[in-house]
Amino acid sequence: MFVVSMQVLDKMRFCLSVLVFIFSVPVHAAMDDINRIYRQQPVLKGFDVCLGGGCAEVRRVAIPDAEWQRVVRLFEGVDGNAERERRQIAAAIGELERIVGAKIGTEADRAGTFGNAGFSNQQDCNDEAINSTSYMRLMREAGLMQLHAIEDMRTRNFFFSGWPHSTAVIHEIKTGQRYAVDSWFYDNGFPATIVPFALWKSGYIPEDSPVVKPSTNGKR
Repeated sequence: MFVVSMQVLDKMRFCLSVLVFIFSVPVHAAMDDINRIYRQQPVLKGFDVCLGGGCAEVRRVAIPDAEWQRVVRLFEGVDGNAERERRQIAAAIGELERIVGAKIGTEADRAGTFGNAGFSNQQDCNDEAINSTSYMRLMREAGLMQLHAIEDMRTRNFFFSGWPHSTAVIHEIKTGQRYAVDSWFYDNGFPATIVPFALWKSGYIPEDSPVVKPSTNGKR
């Protein structure tokens, strides 16, 4: 059973404590939900997802087999190629965002966090990291994700060198190489960004991400 580490919980509690001062985010309720959702064993017949910033809102969703097969088809032909499997994981997270988004209203979730307050059912990086971790656990349980293992989510900066930002994390089983799995950089339904964790930790943002350069219509 996966349990978020106390170190990560403490760091997230610190980040959310600052957010509550600035944005009135319900910190204690959010941390309770984060811990509970990290302890859950997501199954297709029902699991919890986060939205609203810092898991301020939680929705229960189920994925029927017909929809799940859209994810399964993305994993055809891995053939022991870890790089290809990472691309498939990225695409599968985007597909699951579309499936789940249609059920809970996050299909219009925009890239990034700031500047999105006027839009309903938005997700911040903590929501994205938690949900991406749950989606990958579904993939692992179904035998789709074979060459990578899921790690605890991680956060960079903590206000000392920039605004805090969290991501899901995996490592390649054969080599131990760690990768950030970040679905926050683009609008809902786009493939997640998977890059070496050290690169992500250094402050990486994709050059074409709306977080860097918003388009005129608010979409990538």
